[in-house]
Amino acid sequence: MKLSTKVTELTTIIAPAVAACDVALWGVEFVPQGQRSLLRIYIEALPAEQAQGTQVTIENCAAVNHQVSGILEVHDPIAGEFILEVSSPGFDRAFFSDEQMHGYIGQTVSLRLIQAIGEGDKKRRKTTGILNSIDATNLTLTATDGEQFDIALSNIDKANLIYEDA
Repeated sequence: MKLSTKVTELTTIIAPAVAACDVALWGVEFVPQGQRSLLRIYIEALPAEQAQGTQVTIENCAAVNHQVSGILEVHDPIAGEFILEVSSPGFDRAFFSDEQMHGYIGQTVSLRLIQAIGEGDKKRRKTTGILNSIDATNLTLTATDGEQFDIALSNIDKANLIYEDA
């Protein structure tokens, strides 16, 4: 889940504006689309507020949109026009860093890998399963078919939480 240079630059510019709105920055997506790009910002309640059951509201999203719009006008890091979206990461949240996955051990995740894992005709670049453990370099996952994998974090292209209704 290596972030592009552009996303890293945008995150550095955006993070203080998000923090000023008393919410946490979960992640930033930037999708260049010709003349009109898409900048999507995911926010969530601060950890202390999450512990009390507080969630992101439409008012939080509107406040962040307003703050970030002002910052982007000053810094002008995106060439051309762009659409700015602000939302919560949702139940099926994408992970933007390895550290974010630590809080989801024991839950189901979906991974898209850079290089295939497995043996013979069971090789795969996509897998879904229970996140058993994670450390600084690897994670252990029990796939839905029961097979267990040790996967290098550097081999993960994209990771998402899979929401399961309890």
